[in-house]
Amino acid sequence: MAGVVTIEESGPVATVWLDRPEERNAMGADLWSELPETMESLGENPAVRVIIIASRGDHFTVGLDLKEFGAALMAGFGTDAGVAGRRQTRAQVKMMQHTMTAIARCPKPVIAAVHGYCIGAGVDLITACDIRLASADALFSVRETRMGMVADVGTLQRLPRILNPGLVAELAFTGRDVTADEARDMGLVNRVFSDSEALAAGALELAVSIAANSPLAVQGSKAVLAATEHMSVDEALDYVALWNAAFLHSNDLREAVQAFLEKRPPEFDGT
Repeated sequence: MAGVVTIEESGPVATVWLDRPEERNAMGADLWSELPETMESLGENPAVRVIIIASRGDHFTVGLDLKEFGAALMAGFGTDAGVAGRRQTRAQVKMMQHTMTAIARCPKPVIAAVHGYCIGAGVDLITACDIRLASADALFSVRETRMGMVADVGTLQRLPRILNPGLVAELAFTGRDVTADEARDMGLVNRVFSDSEALAAGALELAVSIAANSPLAVQGSKAVLAATEHMSVDEALDYVALWNAAFLHSNDLREAVQAFLEKRPPEFDGT
């Protein structure tokens, strides 16, 4: 089943659609290979400045496609019960982790626009994004413990960097459902919109506002935030000083100053 991910470009904004609505965007084998290729391609495309990840149909995603992966999960992804089978399972998990890491490592800002169900691996996906928005009908769940599994594709590693540890533990241990309003209140999503249409418009408006800024500065800010996340304040200050020593003097900076003096909007080219 090819084409479970489609791309729609609108100026400097690219929307990556999970495009398997008839299956509620369950994450089958093709998704795990197509999505990282898509993110890497858009990350290298200078015409794209911001990426939105959204879904066709009634739901963002119900998570891993158990119709495709159920038997493999029960068998441990391996045909051998010994060490060889365990190595095969590890390789499968690492491949899936790479899919989510490709989102996190994309140099462009990535906005998740969530409506309907966002379950299991869907939470892995959105926690790899920089910004999360939701419609009022969105429902989130770290569902793996209810399936007899430990979440292994990024949620347990990235969610603690978004929420406080007690909340992460509660969500991971219970697998309970979280409404859009509760997700906003706990800080999982930035904003909640009335419906999926308002969500799409809001995500695009936010993306366009980001894309209007210097791509050199926006992507630099993302890189500095990621690199300094676990540094002390002094170490992080040294890092950003070195970053700006390399990138501060740019055409974008000169354009910003010139546009201010001429009282016009700047036109950045990312150089």
